[in-house]
Amino acid sequence: MDHALIPVILAGGSGTRLWPLSRQLYPKQFLPLFGEKTMLQQTVERLDGLSCGAPILICNEEHRFLAAEQLRQIGIDNATILLEPFPKNTAPAIALAAFEALKLSEESLILVLPADHLVTNIEAFHEAVKHAKSAAIDGYLATFGIVPGKPETGYGYIRRGKGIKEAVFCVDEFVEKPDETTARRYLKDGNYYWNSGMFLFKAKAYLDELAQFEPEMLDSCQKALAEGKKDLDFFRIDPEAFASCPANSIDYAVMEKTKKAVVVPLDAGWSDIGSWASLLEICDKDESGSNIKGDVVALDVKNSLIRSENRLVAVLGVENLIIVETKDAVMVVHKDKVQDIKSLVERLGKSGRNEHINHREVFRPWGYYDSLEKGPRFQVKRIIVKPGEETSLQIHYHRAEHWIVVKGTAKVTIDGKTILLMENESTFIPIGKSHAIANPGKIPLELIEVQSGSYLGEDDIVRIEDKYGREK
Repeated sequence: MDHALIPVILAGGSGTRLWPLSRQLYPKQFLPLFGEKTMLQQTVERLDGLSCGAPILICNEEHRFLAAEQLRQIGIDNATILLEPFPKNTAPAIALAAFEALKLSEESLILVLPADHLVTNIEAFHEAVKHAKSAAIDGYLATFGIVPGKPETGYGYIRRGKGIKEAVFCVDEFVEKPDETTARRYLKDGNYYWNSGMFLFKAKAYLDELAQFEPEMLDSCQKALAEGKKDLDFFRIDPEAFASCPANSIDYAVMEKTKKAVVVPLDAGWSDIGSWASLLEICDKDESGSNIKGDVVALDVKNSLIRSENRLVAVLGVENLIIVETKDAVMVVHKDKVQDIKSLVERLGKSGRNEHINHREVFRPWGYYDSLEKGPRFQVKRIIVKPGEETSLQIHYHRAEHWIVVKGTAKVTIDGKTILLMENESTFIPIGKSHAIANPGKIPLELIEVQSGSYLGEDDIVRIEDKYGREK
């Protein structure tokens, strides 16, 4: 019988607790927080050796090109990428993936993994997956319970019951986040695990349980997938059908109600990297208990995490601090206050700023741009266009643009006329003229763009043609 194992990667989060590195349009799953690869890339590469099928990745529309590019960088070109029009929590997302997996086989198994978790012991992870797969083949819905190493109050817990087969136990109870006294009791008891948010079960078994407990959700997801449409390398879930879908987590919708829930213990160096403090815990530290990365000069610094992305950061005589510098922001917070960063980010939004949304560098399907300088009626950008890619054909109603090629060759179209610009050559695009730029060469095209006009916002773009299917 064909029990194909299909990885389902949940990449729809837009976390704020790792600001200023994590932004709304560049959340932590797309960041290299621990090692050279991003969290998404590490999640996919963790599957090597498990004999999995092509992954199903679920993300929101504004992250689609970022997700596809990061998969391409690690050689994954056969993934199914489902685009949620809006977030509805994990239960509907997994239902969409389950329906997709059933297209391969009625006996398909799905391994559900958040894209922003860290697992350092891959061998132990694979062993746990093997046990969970055995249970799933028998019709159980398996979750992975993290063997706790401390009395953690930030996670929900799972209490195990009797064993049903090797390393597989019935779930007696799901428990909400405890206070410290209760967490210490759980740790001492030995039968409690952290709730990891990772699962393995038959796609059909999950949908059958959803039909029993959340029939409206099941129907909405099935309709939204059936009425969705292919768009380049992505599949767009129908927004109208999906709008009626109830929002709920898989725990509340299914796992806490089903009689088929089992837990597989996992002791594999797991972390959800839910805060800067938790990242400091798992990172290598110097003799003072600090983790320092980038251009940093630190004297008499203890138990701190310091990251410099762009410039010199000098620190003297502090302890228990998180200091993170990016091109457009510097954050300093006491280690005990990292859970309140969300409130800080909310304050940025309410004050009309955009540092919580974008980095100064903004990624597009054709490359990226870096806003170098901005003032009244002008803005200067450094633009990088990847080989073989091109911007949309567009017009602006409020700004003119000067383009100066710094590196590579640019194929520029202005009002239907095409020219080639070499290094140190430039051109001017008047207000209201259609224009596009392409890179016909083999190396990245680098240019400086100087905008001038009465309004310089990114919403002053009217796309006429776009190879990437973007409407705005």
